[in-house]
Amino acid sequence: MMGEARIVRLALVLWFAIGCSTAPRTQEARDELVRDATAALSDWNRQAPGIQSFAWAGYGYVMFPGIGKGGVGIGAGYGRGVVYEQTRHVGFADISQGSLGFLIGGQSYQELIVFDDRAALERFKQGQFDLSADSTGVMIKWGYTTRVRLIEGVTVFFRPIGGAMTEATVSGQRFTFVDK
Repeated sequence: MMGEARIVRLALVLWFAIGCSTAPRTQEARDELVRDATAALSDWNRQAPGIQSFAWAGYGYVMFPGIGKGGVGIGAGYGRGVVYEQTRHVGFADISQGSLGFLIGGQSYQELIVFDDRAALERFKQGQFDLSADSTGVMIKWGYTTRVRLIEGVTVFFRPIGGAMTEATVSGQRFTFVDK
């Protein structure tokens, strides 16, 4: 439980400390995030051949290489990602999460969102895209994806990195986009 408490505190600190800045502040940090996103997609492709081709075949995609979330009853999470349009890096995005319900623990995970067409990517860029109503169980580091969602022109993949969390919550994810 002590490790879980640290993950929860870390997620909450990240939520408040860096939740205001969609893109990393320095060019070095931006370059590192792009490298992390590229490495995450390559790693996914090693474990599930074809996922990289699927992302590249879409009109665009966003890769969040690390999202942390946690809580007890009330949860919060935060992560940054890289946005691609027709495989060309066009900007950065962040994800802020909030949840309420049965929730205990903390976890880190990756999220890949693939846009079928320009309209879907534009909805994302304009902040007209969100995900809500979650039910998840993740224990330690295992598996490829906990769930895949298909949402009007969008496919969303989730991949656990680690942690221990159980939730049955009403939640929401807010995305913010900025040009590179």
